[in-house]
Amino acid sequence: QVQLVESGGGLVQPGGSLRLSCAASGFIFRSAAMRWYRQAPGKERELVAVITGDGGGTNYADSVKGRCTISRDNIKNTVYLQMNTLRPEDTAVYYCNTKLYVGRFVDYWGQGTQVTVSS
Repeated sequence: QVQLVESGGGLVQPGGSLRLSCAASGFIFRSAAMRWYRQAPGKERELVAVITGDGGGTNYADSVKGRCTISRDNIKNTVYLQMNTLRPEDTAVYYCNTKLYVGRFVDYWGQGTQVTVSS
């Protein structure tokens, strides 16, 4: 079955960096666009970044543009989110997501990884 397992979150000081990873299995990874979302306490889940299956196309939320880079390794079936110059407002649970067609489009989510930016 489809599995998405995030890792790499933690506590970091403002201005610091983190790299999140999402290991995927159970589907043809190279064919699937992958997304990172985040959800802060009391707020709706928001799309952070998306990357196409071949890695040739990316898009970012305005709030992270220039500070985050999404990438993927289609050999390791892993998608990454490199986050630099972190701010307290980046504090959230970060989720990996893909949308697959299985007769209809279905969203699959990882369990999330907590990122806390605080001094």
